Amino acid sequence: MHLPAKLLRVVLAFSLVPFALPAAATRLEIQGGRSYMDSYAVDTAFVEGVFDEHRIGNSRFSWSPDVSLGWIDGRGISRYDGNRYSTRDQIWLLAGGARIHYGDPGDWYRSLFFSFQPALHTGRTQALSSPYEFVSTLGWQGRRFSVQIRHISNGNLHSPNRGETMALLGVGFDL
Repeated sequence: MHLPAKLLRVVLAFSLVPFALPAAATRLEIQGGRSYMDSYAVDTAFVEGVFDEHRIGNSRFSWSPDVSLGWIDGRGISRYDGNRYSTRDQIWLLAGGARIHYGDPGDWYRSLFFSFQPALHTGRTQALSSPYEFVSTLGWQGRRFSVQIRHISNGNLHSPNRGETMALLGVGFDL
């Protein structure tokens, strides 16, 4: 009974995301996977809007503004229950930054990307203990699918700073 209610909340929240994204987004990705703090895994899901691409001067680099709304489930690790920050909070995260590509259209490595996004989130945990975090992602973006490794941390500006590291699979839609 607990899982369906949690899943219902996540589906409901993500169903509202397209209405919150600006009309200029050129790509919408729905991503899901597992997030790890130390060796403890939980489910995670993100919706990401990627906007028009811009060349950086005369270089082969380009960037696209992107925004993300994410959810990371809580963990029931009892040894942290008496601490200032436990592991039980579910985290909702809003981030915005840039997705960077290298190469020209048609280059095999053009589908690889790196993104960096400052983020704000709800809740406090052993992994994400400050109201601000930094999201770094290394991934591959195909026409309809994406694969990503993402790390979220506050850059050791506040303790504890265990961070969240996740593997995500995504489905992309051109708008």
